[in-house]
Amino acid sequence: MAQCELAKRYCGLAARAWLVLVWLVLPAKAQPADESFRLFVTTLRPEATAAGVSDATFERAFSGVTPDRTLPDLDIPGQPKPANSGQAEFSKTPLDYLNAAYLAKLTAEGRQLATKHAETLAQIEAELGVERHVLLAIWGRETAFGAFKPTHHVIRSLATQAWLGRRREMFRAELIAALRMMEAGVLNPTTMKGSWAGAMGLVQFMPSEYFELAYDLDKDGKKDIWGSVPDALASAANQLKAKGWIKGQPWGFEVRLPAGASCRLEGQPSARAAAEWVKLGVARVDGKPIAVERLAETSFLLTPGGAFGPTFLVFENFLVLKRYNFADLYAVFVGSLADRIGGGGDFQAKWTTPKMISNRDIEEVQERLKAQGFGIEKVDGKAGMNTRRLIGDYQQSRGLAVDCWPSAGVLGHLRKTVGVTKIP
Repeated sequence: MAQCELAKRYCGLAARAWLVLVWLVLPAKAQPADESFRLFVTTLRPEATAAGVSDATFERAFSGVTPDRTLPDLDIPGQPKPANSGQAEFSKTPLDYLNAAYLAKLTAEGRQLATKHAETLAQIEAELGVERHVLLAIWGRETAFGAFKPTHHVIRSLATQAWLGRRREMFRAELIAALRMMEAGVLNPTTMKGSWAGAMGLVQFMPSEYFELAYDLDKDGKKDIWGSVPDALASAANQLKAKGWIKGQPWGFEVRLPAGASCRLEGQPSARAAAEWVKLGVARVDGKPIAVERLAETSFLLTPGGAFGPTFLVFENFLVLKRYNFADLYAVFVGSLADRIGGGGDFQAKWTTPKMISNRDIEEVQERLKAQGFGIEKVDGKAGMNTRRLIGDYQQSRGLAVDCWPSAGVLGHLRKTVGVTKIP
């Protein structure tokens, strides 16, 4: 009997050990939800209630929802920061992001759709004042004209980002807005899929923008950004209009700099009227004159690849495109695609950008530049206009070749100079 009891004891211990081992190796989605995540969800209820979300909707929204730790841009305690943010606009080189073959494919499709939806696009231009080719370009960039189907569960993605993301307050507000959409019956099992950041529909609307800016162009009583091309394109137009779109103004165009000018002129600190750029010798690469009388607004130079690609003279509408998706490459992609759908061609200068360093390494470049007195506005691992220009200033001050690009060489040189220690 004693031997039998002893055998049972050991068998029981082995079984429990086996269960623990299985639990540890199961995928995260199969493990029980984190207690801390459940507690986080409970903190949302008063805020959701104040926003008009019923208890029934709240319970339905979070039923079975667990955090998705595979999402980009998370800050998970106890784990090192990922090398890259996961956002293509900040982890790909301009050469890769502005892929020539993909742009050509979207251009051909966009021209066909411009004909197919000509009546709808004309109505949008008349009602909202945003040019048709820009709207088609946004549709193409966001979902490849509907061919790309986002796969993330919107509530799960937003809840994870609000709990563990690097921009928690922003995503918390988006999550509450998504719950409001569920309460209104707009967000349901059919429309629940979106991007890892919670953007939805043919033109990728964030939840907070839906109630204010989604547009019922076909007048059927619904603002259907998922299945109605008229509503989706009009909603994109309404969003651009709200963000300051100037009808008839170009987003920008490719230019050639005069001898002696460099990428250090990039950005809004060097902004001036188009006529002033002409006086300095800036010229369009296509040979067309810069219509200084029509383009009296402030403009500035953009070199998204530093010295390793085209230079653009951009205007307010470029900044409006960035307000749709805050990235230089996104705005260049949409602007260029719009031009091509309207009959324009490829970039004349070639992209020869060297290998991209990680977002984490770019963050270190920013930290070290800031420590040495350069005016870095934000340490975020994203090589925007300000960071590129200040890299050029650093290179100039140290007698290096000026290319305004966050390369391994720049980082290595910064590490040899006085500054902060390497970011873990």
